[in-house]
Amino acid sequence: MGLASKLSFSRDRLMECFFWAVGMIFEPQLSDLRKGLTKVSCLITTIDDVYDVYGTLEELELFTAAVESWDVKAIQVLPDYMKICFLALYNTVNEFAYDALKEQGQDILPYLTKAWSDMLKAFLQEAKWSRDRHMPRFNDYLNNARISNSGIVMLTHVYFLQNHRITEEALESLDSYHSLLQNISIVFRLYNDLVTSKAELERGEAASSIPCYMRESGASEEGAYKHIFSLLNETWKKMNKDRVSQSPFPKAFVETAINLARNSHCFYQFGDGLGAPDSTAKNRIRSLIIEPIALYEMDISTSS
Repeated sequence: MGLASKLSFSRDRLMECFFWAVGMIFEPQLSDLRKGLTKVSCLITTIDDVYDVYGTLEELELFTAAVESWDVKAIQVLPDYMKICFLALYNTVNEFAYDALKEQGQDILPYLTKAWSDMLKAFLQEAKWSRDRHMPRFNDYLNNARISNSGIVMLTHVYFLQNHRITEEALESLDSYHSLLQNISIVFRLYNDLVTSKAELERGEAASSIPCYMRESGASEEGAYKHIFSLLNETWKKMNKDRVSQSPFPKAFVETAINLARNSHCFYQFGDGLGAPDSTAKNRIRSLIIEPIALYEMDISTSS
């Protein structure tokens, strides 16, 4: 999409975003779905940088309102760098919606824009906490984080990009953020927090699960980490229950959604594999995407 090259403050994470898409959707015949999800992930990464490190609070409020209105005229009040972000988001999401209406006869735009708008409102809340140096209560942090971590935005796009039969029950479950989506998002957020909390505090971002829990409970840092691991285990159990229970979603979507949680474990297992990839993370990407797997032919001799 070229956004990172036009916005000097933004991370260029195209390969990492594609690696993420491969981890969720690996089937060879689903390349179009991987491309679509990679676009979404790149947009999320760029806009996340706007909210985390570059935009002023006043600018972020304007951008959030512009996305909520979904009116291209709203860019008139935005600074130039935000106009680029808004138009990239607006055109990409509208293209997805156009393709769905043309091919499936379904207007999906309200579901996509709601997911994006809700995520940006959650981004804005985190920006306000950061500006005010406010440490929210642990549950308040988690309730916001399950939206701000972008999992629901990705899965909303995935549901429609998979081109299966769209049902009213599934649409209602998407709109209300079904427990499967929320639990996956919690896992995504907590794995991220386990490796990024210290860096975020150094940047001035006060809200993260580890310090929030330590302040509220009086626990030590070690105790807070133990609590987060326990919460991860409990949330995985809830996800597995959703996985085997009757679901409003197709099986293929449920498996892809679970893969998002697995992916988050992979990316944050040894550090911040998305935000600040080290040599281990880069080698994983290189070995999967760039370097082909060598297949050696074995000579099998037979004796008479």
